[in-house]
Amino acid sequence: MYEHVVIVGAGQAAVQAIETLRRNRFAGRVTLLGAEAALPYQRPPLSKKYLAGTLPAERLSLRPASFYEQHAVQIRLGRRVEEISRSAQRVRLDDGADVAYDALLLATGSRARPLAVPGAQLSGVFSLRTIADADRIRPVLTRGGRLVIVGGGYIGLEVAATAREMGMDVTVLELAPRVIERVTCAEVSAFYAAEHERHGVRIVCGVRIRAIAAQAAQERVRAVLTDDGTEYPADAVLLGVGALPAAELASSAGLPCEDGILVDEYCRTADPAIYAAGDCTRHPSPRYGRLLRLESVDNAFEQGASAALNLLGRPTVHDKVPWFWSDQYDLKLVIVGVSAGYDELVLRGDPAARAFTACYLRGGELIALDSVNTPKDQLAARKLIPARVRPDRARLADPGVPLPQAC
Repeated sequence: MYEHVVIVGAGQAAVQAIETLRRNRFAGRVTLLGAEAALPYQRPPLSKKYLAGTLPAERLSLRPASFYEQHAVQIRLGRRVEEISRSAQRVRLDDGADVAYDALLLATGSRARPLAVPGAQLSGVFSLRTIADADRIRPVLTRGGRLVIVGGGYIGLEVAATAREMGMDVTVLELAPRVIERVTCAEVSAFYAAEHERHGVRIVCGVRIRAIAAQAAQERVRAVLTDDGTEYPADAVLLGVGALPAAELASSAGLPCEDGILVDEYCRTADPAIYAAGDCTRHPSPRYGRLLRLESVDNAFEQGASAALNLLGRPTVHDKVPWFWSDQYDLKLVIVGVSAGYDELVLRGDPAARAFTACYLRGGELIALDSVNTPKDQLAARKLIPARVRPDRARLADPGVPLPQAC
Protein backbone atom coordinates (compact mmCIF):
# COMPACT_ATOMS: atom_id res chain seq x y z
CA MET A 1 0.00 0.00 0.00
CA TYR A 2 1.31 3.43 -0.90
CA GLU A 3 1.93 5.95 1.89
CA HIS A 4 1.90 9.17 -0.15
CA VAL A 5 -0.12 9.73 -3.33
CA VAL A 6 0.68 12.92 -5.22
CA ILE A 7 -1.82 14.14 -7.83
CA VAL A 8 -0.67 16.57 -10.52
CA GLY A 9 -3.57 18.50 -12.03
CA ALA A 10 -6.64 19.90 -10.31
CA GLY A 11 -9.69 18.96 -12.34
CA GLN A 12 -12.50 16.42 -12.34
CA ALA A 13 -10.22 13.34 -12.50
CA ALA A 14 -8.17 14.57 -9.56
CA VAL A 15 -11.20 15.30 -7.38
CA GLN A 16 -12.78 11.95 -8.15
CA ALA A 17 -9.53 10.15 -7.35
CA ILE A 18 -9.34 11.90 -3.97
CA GLU A 19 -12.94 11.07 -3.16
CA THR A 20 -12.48 7.42 -4.16
CA LEU A 21 -9.27 7.04 -2.16
CA ARG A 22 -10.77 8.42 1.02
CA ARG A 23 -14.13 6.69 0.59
CA ASN A 24 -12.23 3.41 0.42
CA ARG A 25 -10.32 4.21 3.62
CA PHE A 26 -6.95 5.12 2.20
CA ALA A 27 -5.15 6.42 5.30
CA GLY A 28 -1.99 7.67 3.64
CA ARG A 29 -1.08 11.20 2.65
CA VAL A 30 -2.64 12.84 -0.40
CA THR A 31 -1.16 15.96 -2.02
CA LEU A 32 -2.89 17.88 -4.83
CA LEU A 33 -0.75 20.11 -7.07
CA GLY A 34 -2.54 22.53 -9.40
CA ALA A 35 -1.16 25.14 -11.78
CA GLU A 36 -4.22 27.41 -11.44
CA ALA A 37 -4.89 29.40 -8.28
CA ALA A 38 -8.56 28.34 -8.10
CA LEU A 39 -9.87 25.25 -6.36
CA PRO A 40 -10.78 22.48 -8.85
CA TYR A 41 -13.79 23.68 -10.86
CA GLN A 42 -16.29 22.70 -13.55
CA ARG A 43 -15.26 23.64 -17.08
CA PRO A 44 -18.45 23.05 -19.15
CA PRO A 45 -20.21 26.23 -17.85
CA LEU A 46 -17.27 28.38 -19.02
CA SER A 47 -18.68 28.52 -22.56
CA LYS A 48 -22.26 29.00 -21.41
CA LYS A 49 -23.68 30.36 -18.14
CA TYR A 50 -20.39 31.56 -16.67
CA LEU A 51 -19.41 33.31 -19.89
CA ALA A 52 -22.84 34.94 -20.01
CA GLY A 53 -22.43 36.17 -16.44
CA THR A 54 -25.41 34.24 -15.07
CA LEU A 55 -23.36 31.79 -12.97
CA PRO A 56 -21.03 33.18 -10.29
CA ALA A 57 -17.47 31.87 -9.98
CA GLU A 58 -18.05 30.34 -6.55
CA ARG A 59 -20.65 27.97 -8.02
CA LEU A 60 -18.10 26.51 -10.43
CA SER A 61 -16.12 24.75 -7.68
CA LEU A 62 -16.37 20.97 -7.80
CA ARG A 63 -16.03 20.81 -4.02
CA PRO A 64 -15.82 23.48 -1.31
CA ALA A 65 -12.56 24.13 0.54
CA SER A 66 -13.93 22.15 3.49
CA PHE A 67 -13.92 18.97 1.35
CA TYR A 68 -10.12 19.03 1.13
CA GLU A 69 -9.79 19.82 4.82
CA GLN A 70 -12.12 16.99 5.83
CA HIS A 71 -10.25 14.55 3.59
CA ALA A 72 -6.82 15.67 4.85
CA VAL A 73 -5.60 16.72 1.41
CA GLN A 74 -2.58 18.96 1.24
CA ILE A 75 -3.26 21.45 -1.57
CA ARG A 76 -0.66 23.51 -3.39
CA LEU A 77 -2.39 25.68 -5.98
CA GLY A 78 -0.86 28.20 -8.35
CA ARG A 79 2.24 26.02 -8.66
CA ARG A 80 3.25 24.29 -11.87
CA VAL A 81 5.12 20.99 -11.83
CA GLU A 82 8.23 21.43 -13.97
CA GLU A 83 9.85 18.01 -13.76
CA ILE A 84 9.33 14.42 -12.67
CA SER A 85 12.35 12.55 -11.32
CA ARG A 86 11.26 8.94 -11.68
CA SER A 87 14.42 7.49 -10.13
CA ALA A 88 14.10 9.65 -7.01
CA GLN A 89 10.28 9.57 -7.07
CA ARG A 90 10.03 13.32 -6.70
CA VAL A 91 8.42 16.18 -8.63
CA ARG A 92 9.93 19.65 -8.84
CA LEU A 93 7.68 22.72 -8.77
CA ASP A 94 8.19 26.04 -10.53
CA ASP A 95 9.23 27.65 -7.22
CA GLY A 96 12.07 25.13 -6.86
CA ALA A 97 10.37 23.01 -4.19
CA ASP A 98 10.47 19.21 -4.40
CA VAL A 99 7.61 16.90 -3.43
CA ALA A 100 8.34 13.21 -2.88
CA TYR A 101 5.80 10.55 -3.83
CA ASP A 102 5.25 6.84 -3.45
CA ALA A 103 2.64 6.92 -6.23
CA LEU A 104 1.98 9.67 -8.73
CA LEU A 105 -1.30 10.33 -10.55
CA LEU A 106 -1.07 12.59 -13.61
CA ALA A 107 -4.39 14.35 -14.23
CA THR A 108 -3.01 17.24 -16.26
CA GLY A 109 -5.95 17.58 -18.65
CA SER A 110 -5.67 19.32 -22.00
CA ARG A 111 -4.97 22.76 -23.42
CA ALA A 112 -6.34 24.75 -26.34
CA ARG A 113 -4.81 23.88 -29.69
CA PRO A 114 -3.07 26.96 -31.11
CA LEU A 115 -3.78 28.30 -34.60
CA ALA A 116 -0.53 28.79 -36.49
CA VAL A 117 -1.40 31.80 -38.64
CA PRO A 118 -0.12 35.39 -38.66
CA GLY A 119 -2.01 37.55 -36.17
CA ALA A 120 -3.05 34.77 -33.80
CA GLN A 121 -1.37 36.65 -30.93
CA LEU A 122 -3.18 39.95 -31.50
CA SER A 123 -5.17 41.61 -28.75
CA GLY A 124 -8.79 40.53 -29.06
CA VAL A 125 -7.93 36.96 -30.09
CA PHE A 126 -8.89 34.40 -27.44
CA SER A 127 -9.01 30.71 -26.58
CA LEU A 128 -11.29 29.27 -23.91
CA ARG A 129 -10.10 26.60 -21.47
CA THR A 130 -9.93 28.25 -18.03
CA ILE A 131 -11.78 30.68 -15.77
CA ALA A 132 -9.11 33.26 -16.57
CA ASP A 133 -9.80 32.82 -20.30
CA ALA A 134 -13.55 33.31 -19.76
CA ASP A 135 -12.90 36.41 -17.64
CA ARG A 136 -10.83 37.90 -20.47
CA ILE A 137 -13.47 37.15 -23.09
CA ARG A 138 -16.58 38.32 -21.21
CA PRO A 139 -15.92 42.10 -21.48
CA VAL A 140 -15.82 41.93 -25.28
CA LEU A 141 -19.19 40.19 -25.56
CA THR A 142 -21.13 43.40 -26.07
CA ARG A 143 -24.43 43.82 -27.88
CA GLY A 144 -23.81 44.71 -31.51
CA GLY A 145 -20.16 43.63 -31.39
CA ARG A 146 -18.75 41.34 -34.07
CA LEU A 147 -17.42 37.96 -32.95
CA VAL A 148 -15.73 35.57 -35.37
CA ILE A 149 -15.30 32.02 -34.10
CA VAL A 150 -12.72 29.81 -35.77
CA GLY A 151 -13.89 26.22 -35.33
CA GLY A 152 -17.33 24.65 -35.40
CA GLY A 153 -16.91 22.08 -32.64
CA TYR A 154 -18.49 21.99 -29.19
CA ILE A 155 -16.70 25.06 -27.82
CA GLY A 156 -17.21 27.12 -30.95
CA LEU A 157 -20.93 26.40 -31.23
CA GLU A 158 -21.60 26.81 -27.50
CA VAL A 159 -19.90 30.20 -27.45
CA ALA A 160 -21.74 31.14 -30.65
CA ALA A 161 -25.06 30.43 -28.94
CA THR A 162 -24.06 32.34 -25.81
CA ALA A 163 -22.78 35.35 -27.73
CA ARG A 164 -25.79 35.44 -30.02
CA GLU A 165 -28.16 35.43 -27.04
CA MET A 166 -26.14 38.39 -25.71
CA GLY A 167 -26.87 40.30 -28.92
CA MET A 168 -23.59 39.89 -30.79
CA ASP A 169 -23.11 39.50 -34.52
CA VAL A 170 -21.57 36.00 -34.79
CA THR A 171 -19.77 34.20 -37.60
CA VAL A 172 -18.42 30.64 -37.33
CA LEU A 173 -15.67 29.59 -39.74
CA GLU A 174 -15.01 25.85 -40.01
CA LEU A 175 -12.32 24.05 -42.02
CA ALA A 176 -14.29 20.80 -42.31
CA PRO A 177 -17.26 20.41 -44.68
CA ARG A 178 -19.69 20.58 -41.74
CA VAL A 179 -19.84 21.55 -38.07
CA ILE A 180 -19.15 18.99 -35.30
CA GLU A 181 -18.03 16.63 -38.06
CA ARG A 182 -15.57 14.78 -35.80
CA VAL A 183 -18.21 13.59 -33.33
CA THR A 184 -21.53 13.23 -35.12
CA CYS A 185 -23.30 12.30 -38.35
CA ALA A 186 -24.22 14.60 -41.22
CA GLU A 187 -27.88 14.72 -40.18
CA VAL A 188 -27.08 16.03 -36.68
CA SER A 189 -24.54 18.47 -38.12
CA ALA A 190 -27.10 19.83 -40.56
CA PHE A 191 -29.67 20.22 -37.79
CA TYR A 192 -27.29 22.26 -35.61
CA ALA A 193 -26.11 24.40 -38.51
CA ALA A 194 -29.73 25.22 -39.36
CA GLU A 195 -30.54 26.02 -35.72
CA HIS A 196 -27.63 28.44 -35.44
CA GLU A 197 -28.53 30.10 -38.71
CA ARG A 198 -32.13 30.41 -37.51
CA HIS A 199 -30.80 32.32 -34.50
CA GLY A 200 -28.79 34.62 -36.76
CA VAL A 201 -25.35 32.97 -36.66
CA ARG A 202 -23.51 32.90 -39.96
CA ILE A 203 -21.78 29.52 -40.52
CA VAL A 204 -19.22 29.08 -43.28
CA CYS A 205 -17.68 25.62 -43.74
CA GLY A 206 -14.82 24.42 -45.91
CA VAL A 207 -12.72 27.55 -45.33
CA ARG A 208 -9.08 27.81 -44.29
CA ILE A 209 -7.81 30.74 -42.23
CA ARG A 210 -4.93 32.60 -43.86
CA ALA A 211 -4.32 35.30 -41.24
CA ILE A 212 -5.88 37.49 -38.58
CA ALA A 213 -5.51 41.13 -39.54
CA ALA A 214 -4.84 44.03 -37.19
CA GLN A 215 -6.23 47.54 -37.14
CA ALA A 216 -3.93 50.09 -38.73
CA ALA A 217 -0.93 50.92 -36.49
CA GLN A 218 -2.45 48.85 -33.67
CA GLU A 219 -2.03 45.39 -32.23
CA ARG A 220 -5.76 44.74 -32.04
CA VAL A 221 -7.76 42.43 -34.29
CA ARG A 222 -9.65 43.91 -37.24
CA ALA A 223 -10.68 40.91 -39.37
CA VAL A 224 -10.16 37.23 -40.11
CA LEU A 225 -8.82 36.52 -43.60
CA THR A 226 -9.47 33.25 -45.43
CA ASP A 227 -7.62 31.58 -48.29
CA ASP A 228 -10.37 32.44 -50.76
CA GLY A 229 -9.71 36.15 -50.18
CA THR A 230 -12.73 36.86 -47.98
CA GLU A 231 -12.42 39.20 -44.99
CA TYR A 232 -14.65 38.69 -41.96
CA PRO A 233 -14.67 41.87 -39.84
CA ALA A 234 -14.19 41.16 -36.13
CA ASP A 235 -14.07 43.04 -32.87
CA ALA A 236 -13.05 39.77 -31.22
CA VAL A 237 -11.97 36.32 -32.39
CA LEU A 238 -12.36 33.03 -30.52
CA LEU A 239 -10.10 30.16 -31.54
CA GLY A 240 -11.94 26.88 -31.01
CA VAL A 241 -9.86 24.51 -33.12
CA GLY A 242 -9.61 21.65 -30.65
CA ALA A 243 -7.50 20.62 -27.70
CA LEU A 244 -4.14 18.97 -27.14
CA PRO A 245 -3.35 16.61 -24.25
CA ALA A 246 -1.15 18.18 -21.58
CA ALA A 247 1.40 15.36 -21.84
CA GLU A 248 4.66 17.33 -21.95
CA LEU A 249 5.51 16.61 -18.31
CA ALA A 250 5.09 12.87 -18.83
CA SER A 251 6.96 12.91 -22.13
CA SER A 252 9.94 14.79 -20.68
CA ALA A 253 10.10 12.14 -17.94
CA GLY A 254 10.47 9.45 -20.59
CA LEU A 255 6.96 8.04 -20.36
CA PRO A 256 5.50 6.85 -23.69
CA CYS A 257 3.08 9.40 -25.17
CA GLU A 258 1.17 9.37 -28.42
CA ASP A 259 -1.70 11.87 -28.63
CA GLY A 260 -1.79 11.61 -24.85
CA ILE A 261 -0.06 9.72 -22.05
CA LEU A 262 -0.29 6.03 -22.92
CA VAL A 263 -1.83 3.98 -20.11
CA ASP A 264 -3.00 0.39 -19.85
CA GLU A 265 -6.49 -0.75 -18.95
CA TYR A 266 -5.63 -0.18 -15.27
CA CYS A 267 -4.65 3.48 -15.86
CA ARG A 268 -0.95 2.66 -15.37
CA THR A 269 1.81 4.28 -17.38
CA ALA A 270 5.04 2.48 -18.29
CA ASP A 271 6.29 3.37 -14.79
CA PRO A 272 4.54 1.16 -12.18
CA ALA A 273 4.52 4.05 -9.68
CA ILE A 274 2.85 6.49 -12.07
CA TYR A 275 -0.80 6.45 -13.14
CA ALA A 276 -2.74 8.87 -15.34
CA ALA A 277 -6.40 9.79 -15.83
CA GLY A 278 -8.61 12.16 -17.77
CA ASP A 279 -8.17 14.23 -20.94
CA CYS A 280 -4.38 13.78 -20.90
CA THR A 281 -4.53 10.00 -21.42
CA ARG A 282 -4.89 7.58 -24.28
CA HIS A 283 -6.20 4.25 -23.08
CA PRO A 284 -7.14 0.89 -24.63
CA SER A 285 -10.85 0.22 -25.04
CA PRO A 286 -11.71 -3.47 -25.20
CA ARG A 287 -15.25 -2.44 -26.19
CA TYR A 288 -14.23 -0.42 -29.24
CA GLY A 289 -11.03 -2.35 -30.00
CA ARG A 290 -8.69 0.63 -30.18
CA LEU A 291 -6.94 3.32 -28.19
CA LEU A 292 -9.12 6.25 -27.17
CA ARG A 293 -8.37 9.75 -25.94
CA LEU A 294 -11.57 11.26 -24.61
CA GLU A 295 -12.19 14.91 -23.73
CA SER A 296 -15.10 14.27 -21.45
CA VAL A 297 -16.16 15.12 -17.91
CA ASP A 298 -17.65 11.64 -17.60
CA ASN A 299 -14.44 9.93 -18.70
CA ALA A 300 -12.37 12.04 -16.28
CA PHE A 301 -14.77 11.11 -13.48
CA GLU A 302 -14.73 7.39 -14.28
CA GLN A 303 -11.01 7.14 -15.04
CA GLY A 304 -10.11 9.10 -11.90
CA ALA A 305 -12.12 6.61 -9.86
CA SER A 306 -10.59 3.62 -11.66
CA ALA A 307 -7.06 4.94 -11.15
CA ALA A 308 -7.72 5.41 -7.43
CA LEU A 309 -9.05 1.86 -7.04
CA ASN A 310 -5.97 0.50 -8.77
CA LEU A 311 -3.75 2.59 -6.49
CA LEU A 312 -5.52 0.89 -3.61
CA GLY A 313 -4.57 -2.52 -4.98
CA ARG A 314 -8.06 -3.31 -6.24
CA PRO A 315 -7.57 -4.23 -9.94
CA THR A 316 -10.18 -2.31 -11.91
CA VAL A 317 -10.32 -2.25 -15.70
CA HIS A 318 -11.33 1.13 -17.14
CA ASP A 319 -13.74 0.28 -19.95
CA LYS A 320 -16.81 2.43 -19.40
CA VAL A 321 -19.02 3.55 -22.30
CA PRO A 322 -18.38 7.30 -22.40
CA TRP A 323 -20.97 10.03 -22.75
CA PHE A 324 -20.72 13.71 -23.64
CA TRP A 325 -23.13 16.63 -23.70
CA SER A 326 -23.51 20.08 -25.21
CA ASP A 327 -26.08 22.79 -24.38
CA GLN A 328 -26.87 25.26 -27.17
CA TYR A 329 -29.92 27.54 -26.95
CA ASP A 330 -32.73 25.31 -25.62
CA LEU A 331 -31.19 22.18 -27.15
CA LYS A 332 -29.39 19.47 -25.21
CA LEU A 333 -27.23 17.15 -27.25
CA VAL A 334 -26.13 14.01 -25.38
CA ILE A 335 -23.78 11.59 -27.12
CA VAL A 336 -23.48 8.11 -25.63
CA GLY A 337 -20.69 5.87 -26.89
CA VAL A 338 -18.21 6.35 -29.76
CA SER A 339 -19.69 6.26 -33.25
CA ALA A 340 -16.43 5.94 -35.23
CA GLY A 341 -16.61 2.94 -37.55
CA TYR A 342 -20.41 2.70 -37.71
CA ASP A 343 -21.88 1.16 -40.85
CA GLU A 344 -25.57 2.00 -40.40
CA LEU A 345 -27.50 5.01 -39.10
CA VAL A 346 -31.11 4.91 -37.88
CA LEU A 347 -32.98 8.12 -37.04
CA ARG A 348 -35.71 8.10 -34.40
CA GLY A 349 -38.04 11.05 -34.83
CA ASP A 350 -38.01 14.11 -37.06
CA PRO A 351 -35.29 16.77 -36.67
CA ALA A 352 -37.90 19.37 -37.66
CA ALA A 353 -39.63 18.65 -34.34
CA ARG A 354 -36.38 19.61 -32.53
CA ALA A 355 -36.37 16.31 -30.64
CA PHE A 356 -34.83 13.24 -32.30
CA THR A 357 -32.20 10.55 -31.86
CA ALA A 358 -29.47 9.26 -34.17
CA CYS A 359 -28.59 5.60 -33.55
CA TYR A 360 -25.26 4.23 -34.81
CA LEU A 361 -24.95 0.53 -35.59
CA ARG A 362 -21.96 -1.60 -36.52
CA GLY A 363 -22.64 -5.13 -37.69
CA GLY A 364 -26.15 -4.76 -36.28
CA GLU A 365 -24.95 -3.79 -32.79
CA LEU A 366 -25.88 -0.43 -31.23
CA ILE A 367 -22.49 1.22 -30.57
CA ALA A 368 -23.44 4.88 -30.03
CA LEU A 369 -26.35 7.29 -29.93
CA ASP A 370 -26.86 11.05 -30.34
CA SER A 371 -29.84 12.37 -28.42
CA VAL A 372 -31.25 15.82 -29.17
CA ASN A 373 -33.83 16.75 -26.54
CA THR A 374 -34.72 13.06 -26.06
CA PRO A 375 -33.63 12.34 -22.48
CA LYS A 376 -35.32 8.93 -22.23
CA ASP A 377 -33.33 7.63 -25.19
CA GLN A 378 -29.95 8.73 -23.89
CA LEU A 379 -30.64 7.38 -20.40
CA ALA A 380 -31.66 4.03 -21.86
CA ALA A 381 -28.62 3.97 -24.14
CA ARG A 382 -26.25 4.10 -21.18
CA LYS A 383 -27.46 0.62 -20.23
CA LEU A 384 -28.18 -0.78 -23.69
CA ILE A 385 -24.82 0.00 -25.33
CA PRO A 386 -22.78 -1.79 -22.62
CA ALA A 387 -25.13 -4.77 -23.08
CA ARG A 388 -24.17 -4.93 -26.79
CA VAL A 389 -27.78 -5.04 -27.96
CA ARG A 390 -28.79 -5.68 -31.57
CA PRO A 391 -32.02 -3.73 -32.12
CA ASP A 392 -34.83 -4.36 -34.57
CA ARG A 393 -34.40 -1.66 -37.25
CA ALA A 394 -38.10 -0.94 -37.78
CA ARG A 395 -38.86 -0.64 -34.08
CA LEU A 396 -35.70 1.38 -33.53
CA ALA A 397 -36.84 3.93 -36.11
CA ASP A 398 -40.21 4.36 -34.42
CA PRO A 399 -39.98 7.06 -31.69
CA GLY A 400 -43.26 5.74 -30.30
CA VAL A 401 -41.52 2.52 -29.29
CA PRO A 402 -39.43 2.96 -26.13
CA LEU A 403 -35.78 2.36 -26.95
CA PRO A 404 -35.40 -0.68 -24.65
CA GLN A 405 -38.37 -2.34 -26.39
CA ALA A 406 -36.67 -1.91 -29.75
CA CYS A 407 -33.71 -3.93 -28.49
